[in-house]
Amino acid sequence: MCGVFGIFNHSEAANLAYLGLHALQHRGQESAGVVSNERGTLHAVRQMGYVADVFDQGRLAQLPGRLAVGHVRYTTAGGSLPKNIQPLTVEYRHGSVAIAHNGNLVNANQLREELEAEGSIFHTNSDTEVVLQLMARSADRDWVENLFTALVRLRGAYSLVMTAGERLVAARDPHGFRPLILGRVKGDHPHPHYGKNAWVVASETCAFDLIDAEKVRDIEPGEVLVIDGEGLRSSRLKQQPKRFCVFEHVYFARPDSVLDDVAVYEARVDMGRALAREQPADADVVIPVPDSGVVAAMGYAKEAGIPFEMGLIRNHYVGRTFIEPKDSIRHFGVKLKLNAVAQLLRGKRVVVVDDSIVRGTTSRKIVKMIRAAGATEVHVRISSPPVTGPCHYGIDTPTRAELIASGHSIEETARFIEADSLGYLSPAGLLAAVGEDGEENFCSACFTGRYPVPLETTGRRQLRLIEV
Repeated sequence: MCGVFGIFNHSEAANLAYLGLHALQHRGQESAGVVSNERGTLHAVRQMGYVADVFDQGRLAQLPGRLAVGHVRYTTAGGSLPKNIQPLTVEYRHGSVAIAHNGNLVNANQLREELEAEGSIFHTNSDTEVVLQLMARSADRDWVENLFTALVRLRGAYSLVMTAGERLVAARDPHGFRPLILGRVKGDHPHPHYGKNAWVVASETCAFDLIDAEKVRDIEPGEVLVIDGEGLRSSRLKQQPKRFCVFEHVYFARPDSVLDDVAVYEARVDMGRALAREQPADADVVIPVPDSGVVAAMGYAKEAGIPFEMGLIRNHYVGRTFIEPKDSIRHFGVKLKLNAVAQLLRGKRVVVVDDSIVRGTTSRKIVKMIRAAGATEVHVRISSPPVTGPCHYGIDTPTRAELIASGHSIEETARFIEADSLGYLSPAGLLAAVGEDGEENFCSACFTGRYPVPLETTGRRQLRLIEV
């Protein structure tokens, strides 16, 4: 997960970065940060919490300059700690640098051990700091050249947005695991040398829509894009087979985004249609698990000719609670987020559609809730294949032992969640929905176990200071 945003050549750079992060909030809810660049001097506001809680007019006023980078974080590597909030900033011989990172580096521990053996001192336990440490040790005479030297040593997933001097740099790993997109919005620089456009970079196009920016193109896998007063300059790392994360289309991206020229909404409708063809059910109503299953459920209902209803209502303001009754309220945890509409479900055969099953515990509670509302049958349909392996490239999935599909058959899983039947979309059906007849361009390791970049492990035990 995580969302990154960058903007160059706009008098309201920090404000637009804030709005961009607002649109990317679904990609990370643990912390938010914006670093602005005022003629090479960096100004930062970073804090744990949601974007709207971290920033106000007063804090945005502390971020001058025509260039800014931003980040919303969902922890995968490194703890959920204030010291790991991004964008990270450092001072080194080429000046002040800020970096925002989406993805996971599979060789981060190995590189970290090498760097520490050479005398490096780390201030975070985030894999992102490895990039900065490698840059600092590069002998090249420019910070972008330092970055390029560092990127050559990285393995795994990274979509980076960085700033130093008066430049914005965006970089995507050679496999293109995570999205990164270039756009432009009308600029307002008084000097004609800078042109009429302000350039923006973001994890998803929904961030462009909010600020009236237009998509220019996807940043290519392995591309390092430099944006400054001279324009745009692109260079490439060694080419590798493209492996875009197919789960971005299944779940992570917002339905109104377009990733690698594939409209996420349309892809999810097609997933639902394919699921209805592959896994039909005799039922009276199709309902989604909101919000993740809504669009696929619409596709399922259209293809199957079964009425679509919002039989589960989500509470969007749940936040967190430290009070949980022990026995007085059935299914308390899931009912904080969802509630069944008994008037729609009573006496009905129900198909409930969701994007995935991970551990199975939440699905079990949802099925029980639907039955308690009066449903006579509950048929669970999942708009992706069974998740049998963890992700090493930037998604917070459990270990293999915790994934119910890794050690149980579909029939066993159906019995565990207490559904009358359970059906998954096939890998071929999923790839067809995103416009592919094979998996060549996608990473589907969480379904297939075929990892494009092997995980590099060491015996390191990370010492975490001040962690509570």
